[in-house]
Amino acid sequence: MNGRRLGNLTIARALEMVMPFDRAAFFPGTRLADWEPYRELLEPNAWNYATDELQFPMQSYVVRTSHHTVLIDACVGNHKERPHREAWHQRNDGGYMDALAALGLTPVDVDYVMCTHLHTDHVGWNTRLDNGRWVPTFPNARYIFSKSEFDAWDANCDPKFTRTHFDDSVLPIVLAGRADLVTNDYALDNEIWLAPTPGHTPDHVSINFASNGHTAVMCGDLMHSPVQLAEPDWVPWPDFDADLAAKTRRAFCERYCDTSTLVCTAHFPLPSAGRIVRTGNAFGFEYEDGSW
Repeated sequence: MNGRRLGNLTIARALEMVMPFDRAAFFPGTRLADWEPYRELLEPNAWNYATDELQFPMQSYVVRTSHHTVLIDACVGNHKERPHREAWHQRNDGGYMDALAALGLTPVDVDYVMCTHLHTDHVGWNTRLDNGRWVPTFPNARYIFSKSEFDAWDANCDPKFTRTHFDDSVLPIVLAGRADLVTNDYALDNEIWLAPTPGHTPDHVSINFASNGHTAVMCGDLMHSPVQLAEPDWVPWPDFDADLAAKTRRAFCERYCDTSTLVCTAHFPLPSAGRIVRTGNAFGFEYEDGSW
């Protein structure tokens, strides 16, 4: 499988799309003037200044460990009812499966699907439409969900969101008997485990990897844009608990800054992975070279 080696592990990405988001709507507590100092840092791949749009990849990470093939976060999906996002609504696009195929994978090859959280753009390919029914896309996989996260969405925890994505992309996995509802410190094995990073959603988790002294972490939606390293307290509208999310972001950056740990992000510009460094009283991001 193509990808980036980490000890005995291989980490690769399956890109579904790159989607623009209105900057003012996504970070409603900020003004354009607040972003001006970061224009050189963010243009053109993270922020299109001319249109004032953020550019977010929608992607999964695929990790081949010594034991398993693991898919992390399942993007947007096909045939899903998403009228609030035209680019996500009733998609019928083979690009995501083509991206997996380019990594030498078919759905039957995936042993585990792990979700950092249960937002729409991280669970969509959990299921596919089969004769009018939502069935697991990865038929041999166990799906790992935080139980607290699952319970919160099942109870309609966040009035900013409908439960449509939960009903078509999460609940069918449980009903099919393919879900493992776990604690937020669950370890799959000695090479991959969860760590709590709450705030963006009720029990958002990061996913950690280790092999032969090398470490990496996939941070999900703990941060959406590299600007949040410089401004950890900037709040994106989807954050469930804004104060907790900001506290978690800062603690995560403190933990990993100036270390060798590879930080894999969901929505930073490609290649989306790098290392956190300290810059004065805040942080920066040094991207890895290469297009893996």
